[in-house]
Amino acid sequence: MQVPPLYSALKKDGERLSTLMKRGEAVEAKPARPVRVYSLSLQQFQPPLFTLDVECGGGFYVRSLVSDIGKELSTCASIQELTRTKHGPFTLEEHALHEDRWTIDEIARSLEHCMSLFPGEQSHKKFKTELPAETAVSREDK
Repeated sequence: MQVPPLYSALKKDGERLSTLMKRGEAVEAKPARPVRVYSLSLQQFQPPLFTLDVECGGGFYVRSLVSDIGKELSTCASIQELTRTKHGPFTLEEHALHEDRWTIDEIARSLEHCMSLFPGEQSHKKFKTELPAETAVSREDK
């Protein structure tokens, strides 16, 4: 069971809790809800810093996990860096397009490959790779 953080995308009356908090409105914590953790391992420990590898289901908040670890240790804990390495069928290693390949053609190819991982009509859509025709813009100085 996990209590979601107040600064989250969860909504109250159609607005994100984080937006309400930023406006200074009182926000009550949402009740604890079931979450799934498939694996949790300590990768590195150099006090006071540690690195975790977490494989979890949707709706799991790593920030809440780290906060709970701090409470259990009678101290506080926060995240210094968070990297999502997998989301659904996509992995950072297999599907991230490296900066040196950021061209319109490479991005379109990458998107087509990713779309093929989805079932149904969504995967049959093609992406337009041509750049829009340049439009001449003139401005008269007054």
